[in-house]
Amino acid sequence: MARTVVVVDDHEVVRAGLCTAIEQSACDCVVVGEAGTVAEAYELIERTGPDIAIIDVVLPDGDGIQLCREVSARYPATACVLLTSFPEPGAMLSAALAGAAAYEAKDSSATDILGVITAVGQGRRLLDDQAVSELLEQLSSLPAEEAALGQLTGQERRVFELIGQGLSNRQIAERLYLTERTVKNYSSRLLRKLGMERRSEAAVLSARLAERRAQEQIRRG
Repeated sequence: MARTVVVVDDHEVVRAGLCTAIEQSACDCVVVGEAGTVAEAYELIERTGPDIAIIDVVLPDGDGIQLCREVSARYPATACVLLTSFPEPGAMLSAALAGAAAYEAKDSSATDILGVITAVGQGRRLLDDQAVSELLEQLSSLPAEEAALGQLTGQERRVFELIGQGLSNRQIAERLYLTERTVKNYSSRLLRKLGMERRSEAAVLSARLAERRAQEQIRRG
């Protein structure tokens, strides 16, 4: 029996390309719906109960990783494949902790993406366990940086959180209605305040805090 797939991406051309590639391939999958927003995705997944949900990390009304987390909790039979334009270690860790079966760059070849879909349809989980373990080891040694978050201004904290979601400077600028140069300045300042040299370090810390908040929300019900 063919595996059912839904595609969640706010760009119609991307959705159409993915749907065409899936339906013309030999991956034994059939597309049963498309969505362009988080709200549409919830309704679509509830209605169709797909085997696989292909989800863009950045959506106009929310976060694809959070959508993955909630789908994994409410519909455990649906495997989530997250696609991102800008892979970040912190976002990859968040994807793993959210229950994603795979995390793939959107500029990967159609053959690679179809290979991921096929493998996930066979019940495999493709996130690199070794990379996830290494990131978790980094997270266990970050209490000092965590304490330094109190030094950040409100806007620096917002930039910090969006870095953790895997957004590029351009995407952050669009989200916060700032210039890309201004975002770069905020990024440089927050890294300096946190005693960090690389953007990926901030992404890892941001992912850890986001996951902690999510777990606290789950515990509170």
